[in-house]
Amino acid sequence: MKKVFNVGLIGCGHIAETYFRAHNYFNNFKIIKCADINFDAAQKCAKNFNIKAISVNQLLKDKEIDIVLNLTIPKAHYIIAKKAILNGKHVYSEKPLATSFRDGKNLIRLAKKKKIFVGNAPDTFLGGGMQKARELVDKKTIGKIKFGNAIFAYPGIQSYHPNPEPWFAKNEGGPVIDMGPYYLTALVNLLGPAKNVLSQSLQNTSKRVIGIGPKKGKIIKVKCPTTYFSTIMFKNGTIIRLTLSFDVISHLRNHIELYGEKGSMVVPDPNMFGGSVLISKKMNSNWKNYKTNKTTLGKINIRTQSARANESPTNANYRGAGLAEMINAIKNKKKHRCNEDLSLHVLNIIDAIHKSAKKRKKIKLEVDCSKPKFFTKKEINLITK
Repeated sequence: MKKVFNVGLIGCGHIAETYFRAHNYFNNFKIIKCADINFDAAQKCAKNFNIKAISVNQLLKDKEIDIVLNLTIPKAHYIIAKKAILNGKHVYSEKPLATSFRDGKNLIRLAKKKKIFVGNAPDTFLGGGMQKARELVDKKTIGKIKFGNAIFAYPGIQSYHPNPEPWFAKNEGGPVIDMGPYYLTALVNLLGPAKNVLSQSLQNTSKRVIGIGPKKGKIIKVKCPTTYFSTIMFKNGTIIRLTLSFDVISHLRNHIELYGEKGSMVVPDPNMFGGSVLISKKMNSNWKNYKTNKTTLGKINIRTQSARANESPTNANYRGAGLAEMINAIKNKKKHRCNEDLSLHVLNIIDAIHKSAKKRKKIKLEVDCSKPKFFTKKEINLITK
């Protein structure tokens, strides 16, 4: 089997730059062609990164392409992934797997029938920060984890995205679809699969103003709830209170905190790859800092503001790790970590949060998944330069 897989990128928008940057870190894939429903965007991307622009249909049928990298808007994830599978190509998509749980189930059923690998972001849980948290959880450093809090809250995607309309649209918008996958995937990686969900929601405003790009100042309509409060029961007995909001100007709460029988843990930002894990095992004691800035996928690799306006000036961002890890799994005929079962389970939780808020009752999850295996240093070395 070939050493380097040829990747065709569909969706030449805001996130594409990050995946081209991944060429600097990972050794088993190369993006060679790109496509977009807006061919001008594809041509611009091709020029910027010295590759070839073709139509979406041409890319899906291109025999040079081994894997389709699906970076389209959320509502198109299912459509493009399905077409890739039907054309016999493995596919790795941005989050979420689909905007509809029914579509997600159909997609995975098709992929398994065709024996095609489906990978799905986020892959941030493979980073140094989340893997250190996982190591400490597995060692029972704070004992059995009983409950915890998780929060993502800020003013909204319109502040940094030049085309934020889809994130405020009916049936595809809102913070659960946008940021939920990062937090839910991180929690499943740490705690295992969830059991049920109870949630409430609200829509704070009916309009938003685009804050960046050529449409800056344009008013857009909000057609979905923009804040969700959810209580998630995991199969291991842990209860997590999750807040996801586009309505908070600022706050001082940690991204994720876990409370165990022997202590407490602060888990780093699940939207990035690095960060420290903090542990406290005695009331009023200093928090022990487990740094990850010297790990392969935790080192700071962003020192100046990039084109991605929501990216910290100093952070670790190794998006593409999930794609590289999937390619290694394809070569070795084994299960990858950003796999179809994990992504479908996360989509099930997203669907349950939405349904619970609408029906005002607890929703039991339909599909299960295995807790991803710890990502070893040996395995990381196989895919990194």
